[in-house]
Amino acid sequence: MAQTASHPGQSAGAAVATDELSAQLETYRRELTGYCYRLLGGAFDADDAVQETLLRAWRSYERFEGRSSLRTWLYRIATNVCFDQLGSSRAKRERPMGLGAAADPVEESLATVLPEYAWVEPVPTEHVLPGASDPADTTVARESVRLAFVAALQHLPAKQRAVLILREVLRWPASEVATLLDTSVASVNSALQRARATLADKAPDRSGAAPAPATADESDLLERYVAAFERYDMAALANLLREDAVMNMPPYAMWLEGIENIQAWMLGPGNECEGSRCVPIHVNGAPGFAQYRRDPKGGHFPWGIVVLENDGAHITGITTFLDTEKWFSRFGLPDHLD
Repeated sequence: MAQTASHPGQSAGAAVATDELSAQLETYRRELTGYCYRLLGGAFDADDAVQETLLRAWRSYERFEGRSSLRTWLYRIATNVCFDQLGSSRAKRERPMGLGAAADPVEESLATVLPEYAWVEPVPTEHVLPGASDPADTTVARESVRLAFVAALQHLPAKQRAVLILREVLRWPASEVATLLDTSVASVNSALQRARATLADKAPDRSGAAPAPATADESDLLERYVAAFERYDMAALANLLREDAVMNMPPYAMWLEGIENIQAWMLGPGNECEGSRCVPIHVNGAPGFAQYRRDPKGGHFPWGIVVLENDGAHITGITTFLDTEKWFSRFGLPDHLD
């Protein structure tokens, strides 16, 4: 944290205590970032919310009475910070598929460009998910940061959003959530029921009817997709796509549906992607890659962060985030490949 320096006249012991507090608060940064990201749908918004949370906690720690755990206290602050952001935001974040009908695979479909705050954003997996834990918890955590699920959360009122994340993703008991939100257990349970009803039509079924893809299956699909894409072998790539697969490229509102339309785009307006190189990354709880296009001056230049959604057997969605200046540095990627 930036606020670790001791104040003028502060004793050495107080300075050490301040540093220890800052270090202790810092241990919660990653899980708080995951929580705020799910609530807000924006990676940089989540960063801002967590920084504000830790700053408020650092400044008001003397008033922390210990009636709850430090973790619960931090989540209460983070929830209020996010609610403030949601109350002042211009509109909920979306994905292109939530804005209208699928487009034709022609360049004219790129006419509509929306600002960054309109979109659910990608995030490096290691910034929002904890390390090794129970396999079942890991699966739930990974599914809860997938683009489709985060986008579905944005359709919920702020309180329902927080209740669903705290109860179903983080596994908090209803009584603890009620304490955090200054409400009753009955109110928490009611909010959870309403949230589930809304998500039934907005998010993939996480009830267990369709098992989440295993990490090994996803990695194999990624390797096969990257190999086909770098060869620009559209027949091989088509074999990896589900019949109703979608493709989208924020900040463009355009999206395509179906293997034929995706192929037509890649062989038509998108044919300059031929010769690209791909660098594997982990994004939103799943394998993905950074795409670099061929540079006429030599090497390859950044083109997009690609998130591949899948059902374990086929690719179901291809999302390419094209703001390279914003995303490549966040993922720690080079700005040019030789």
